[in-house]
Amino acid sequence: MTQLELIGKNLQKAKYELSKLKSNEKNNILNKVAENLVKNTSLIINENKLDVNKAKDEGVKKSLIDRLMLTEDRIISMAEGLKKISLLEDPIGEVLYMKEMGNGLKIGKKRVPIGVIGIIYESRPNVTVDAFGLCFKTNNAVLLRGGSDAINSNKILVEIVQHTLEEYNLPKEIIQIIKDTDRETALEMMKMNDYLDLLIPRGGAGLIKSVIENSTVPVIETGTGNCHIYVDKFADVDTAVKIVDNAKTQRTGVCNACEKLLIHKDIVADFLPKILNVFKDKKVEVRGDSEIQSIDKYIVPAVLEDWSTEYLDMTIAVKIVEDIDGAISHINQYGTGHSEAIITESYTNTHEFLDMVDAAAVYVNASTRFTDGEEFGFGAEIGISTQKLHARGPMGLEELTSNKYIIYGSGQIR
Repeated sequence: MTQLELIGKNLQKAKYELSKLKSNEKNNILNKVAENLVKNTSLIINENKLDVNKAKDEGVKKSLIDRLMLTEDRIISMAEGLKKISLLEDPIGEVLYMKEMGNGLKIGKKRVPIGVIGIIYESRPNVTVDAFGLCFKTNNAVLLRGGSDAINSNKILVEIVQHTLEEYNLPKEIIQIIKDTDRETALEMMKMNDYLDLLIPRGGAGLIKSVIENSTVPVIETGTGNCHIYVDKFADVDTAVKIVDNAKTQRTGVCNACEKLLIHKDIVADFLPKILNVFKDKKVEVRGDSEIQSIDKYIVPAVLEDWSTEYLDMTIAVKIVEDIDGAISHINQYGTGHSEAIITESYTNTHEFLDMVDAAAVYVNASTRFTDGEEFGFGAEIGISTQKLHARGPMGLEELTSNKYIIYGSGQIR
């Protein structure tokens, strides 16, 4: 038996113990884990520094180091996330409907756990805690496989959670982490059909592509974020500048940051100089086609692959479009189905954009940076699903459940 098979067997055993927990018990444990995280802040930061220093030595770009780094405030934020999950309504056991058939059978549908969820992710240690909180609240056991860049951070976070579970006489195997970060181990995890009910990749395009192509376990695709903002001819220019600035520069190494800016030809003269002043001041590299380069020498040439690239850095590609239909067509061709926005005061264009853009989250006059489980009121998220089956958009508690039909009879036979 391989190490992963042993882990899988332990997860299967643990999920039955977990399935017995009631809402108040789960909530108490979530709050205790939050308390223990804060109590062990110094220990967590020391382990995290090992990962951060290694990343710096390897020349990893600043935006990705930012995703990796844990501070006292970020640890408090992780703990607060668990507390928020504890306050959310527990979806497990919710009866979605119950109806009586002509033969007297009462048929209902209720929410149940998925079972054992595997998560393969990169860089962000906060995913470790969010994944535990959401899976635990929905009575799902969880197997984590983070990247080598965050292994020390992830291990200490899992240890703190496991110790807390043992305080409550629960099996620590409810949450497990694969400590071997070799690619072969990840590939083996993708074949764990006998032990995993669902696999969720969370990371860059390469990771997600690898999981989709290699996994025999059912996968929910959490996509990359090649997010666009379209500044319509009817946009308020000052509002547009504020929103684009926030969406691009507030935090660059995240999937809901703006990567592409589309501008209606009739508003270029008013809008472009103002947003370029912001980009120049904040040292954002701006790429564009020949038409927009001719307006300002600060803009460097864009190549075809720029329109489909998620930069996760202080880089943005800008394009002038003829009309809203051109913007929508461009977004649907190059977008990743994550988050798209229009800035406009036009009622007609608002609804055309909302109806025609194919994405999990579509905004009007707001930053794409709000596509986030906590911002949507879910407490946290397991990822942003860009597919259309089962879950789409930020995945909270309900998206980590399945359905079970329950049938009450009184001796009926067919």
